[in-house]
Amino acid sequence: MLARLTSAIVRGCLVALMILTPSLLLPTVSRDASEIVLLVAFFAAALTTIEYAASYPSIVEFRDAPPFNRIRFGSLLVSVLLISLVCRGEIQPSAFTGFVQAIGALIGHVIDFPFSPVRLMVLMLPDDTGPEQVALLRMSAGLAYLISLVSLGIFVAVLRFAGWPQGITGFNVWTNLPTFDPTASADVVQRLQRDARVNIALGFLLPFLIPMAVQAGAMLFAPVNFSSYHTLIWTTVAWAFLPASLFMRGIAMRRVADMIAERRRRARRDEAAFAAA
Repeated sequence: MLARLTSAIVRGCLVALMILTPSLLLPTVSRDASEIVLLVAFFAAALTTIEYAASYPSIVEFRDAPPFNRIRFGSLLVSVLLISLVCRGEIQPSAFTGFVQAIGALIGHVIDFPFSPVRLMVLMLPDDTGPEQVALLRMSAGLAYLISLVSLGIFVAVLRFAGWPQGITGFNVWTNLPTFDPTASADVVQRLQRDARVNIALGFLLPFLIPMAVQAGAMLFAPVNFSSYHTLIWTTVAWAFLPASLFMRGIAMRRVADMIAERRRRARRDEAAFAAA
């Protein structure tokens, strides 16, 4: 119990640190914004601590199936950190922020080809946007999208070479999927496979659909404005992280469905062998 509580507190502190990272790195943050960010960080840390300290989860999926959430959190933390450094370089340039900006500019230009997600992110800016803000968004979007692809690749490698989640002792489907309703369909495997396909499809389409939706909304409401660095950081991170997270969730649910189906086949073979004997 003590080890679980300590681990939950550490996780909560890491979540709070991740949320506070932009405010800690950017010198031009107002007092009101700092207080709001501190309040959000406190509630996020409390929710994470309670969730991981409890015996059974209520929201967090695959809580007892590492490294699923560790990969997701790692990608989120790295994205927030690097994009915050890129924005800091616009205010207080240094050798390190210049290096991060150079890497981000290179990645942004490589990924910024016609009909790519990064190109769509750049195109959603108003026509009168300055070249500096366009370059900043391209750098941020390129970094965030590459990190999301790398995290997805790491998870696929863990899935393939480590045999996730079969290598976990006592893997419980209902504990690791608390928001999944097994009674919504006749067969659990079919429901898992269907949800997996939906999540994978959304993970693939959202990087393209989100900029298009924002651009369409700008025609009806105010144009998108990234004058605030906090808005730029969290919008870009959410744009890249949410699709990658859904993609990983879909792959994980498909793996769980395959695992359940394999155990069913094994049980039927054992029953047939027992009946024949």
